[in-house]
Amino acid sequence: MQNKPLLVGITGGIGAGKSTVCKIFEVLRHKVYYADDRARWLMNNANKLKSQIINLFGENAYVDDLLNREFIGEQVFENAVLLKKLNAKIHPAVREDAKNWVKNNVYEKLLFYEAALIFETGSHKKMDITILLTAPEKLRLKRVLARDTYRSERSIKQIMNQQMSDAEKTPLADHLIINDEKNAVIKQTMDIYDQLLNRHK
Repeated sequence: MQNKPLLVGITGGIGAGKSTVCKIFEVLRHKVYYADDRARWLMNNANKLKSQIINLFGENAYVDDLLNREFIGEQVFENAVLLKKLNAKIHPAVREDAKNWVKNNVYEKLLFYEAALIFETGSHKKMDITILLTAPEKLRLKRVLARDTYRSERSIKQIMNQQMSDAEKTPLADHLIINDEKNAVIKQTMDIYDQLLNRHK
């Protein structure tokens, strides 16, 4: 009888370095579900979700059948209630999509699920293991400003404020990777990887 895959959640605040760790697992030939990327895809391609977003924001939510990200961003930027309503539409759609992804990859030993809001949304309860990346806030801000040139410092700090702090998330995580440019991320990742392989034996 085939064992089910070990589902490993990878999370951390914006700029913590989740993508770096995911790339290491991809190099090791494992599959990664990028929740934020899939959310964007679903908002553009899942008809039910598109209808829900139009009902919430009006016809301006889409331009040429593509999500009007600038318009949506402006609408939710300082409107916590509207942002909560939007997330209440997106998160169930992503959960269902991820569930199907796991079913379609049932013969894998390890599957990785990358998302910024694993603990905030309660998704960690569906994971077998969680890995949290942490980094000082100033360093994270510097990274995101360099990476996402379209974002302002104010908008990045707002995103950070919507996420749980590292202090709140650390007790909930099974493994911790410190990505502060002092501790070697590859070594920390490989140490955890060895433990994951041993757990799946």
